[in-house]
Amino acid sequence: MTQKKHPTPPQILSNNVVAKSRLFTVESLELKFSNDEERQYERIRGGGRGAVMIVPITAENELLLVREYCAGTNNYQLGFPKGLIDPGETPEQAANRELKEEIGFGAEYFEALKTVTMAPSYFNATMHILFAKDLYPETLLGDEPEPLVLVKWPLAQWQSLLEQPDFTEARSVAALLLLDKYLASGATNG
Repeated sequence: MTQKKHPTPPQILSNNVVAKSRLFTVESLELKFSNDEERQYERIRGGGRGAVMIVPITAENELLLVREYCAGTNNYQLGFPKGLIDPGETPEQAANRELKEEIGFGAEYFEALKTVTMAPSYFNATMHILFAKDLYPETLLGDEPEPLVLVKWPLAQWQSLLEQPDFTEARSVAALLLLDKYLASGATNG
């Protein structure tokens, strides 16, 4: 299928920082589009390193998830382990570190499922979603303010996760559906 694409992004006429915190920088952009239309946009600029989300499966065919506090919604959400990529880390190294910090396991095998963006109209962050298997016990100290709740979910019942009222994060939903597609392809049979 051929799709018409815009040849170039709009010209940035000005870029001003309007707010800054420990994690985010909010910018105001004055843009000029190819049809000479000018508009003001705002965006949140992250650190640029990206993040990882890991979908781990045990030898017993269980998905490992965590339940953790989310300040944005002021509640606890069920989702897959995740975190920022530290300077100098590959996505696989960051994934292994995050697994050890959040669920007390490392993994011998990782497979990249997809790199996704989050609200790209407003945020420049990317997340690498990885499948992990061949888990082994190992713990690293993480930065969570309280211990995360580890939740084991039978892989055969993955679709019932979509019905859980606290499994709502779009990235976790996408990761689950990408895992289903990956496993259905038979890619892990080798």
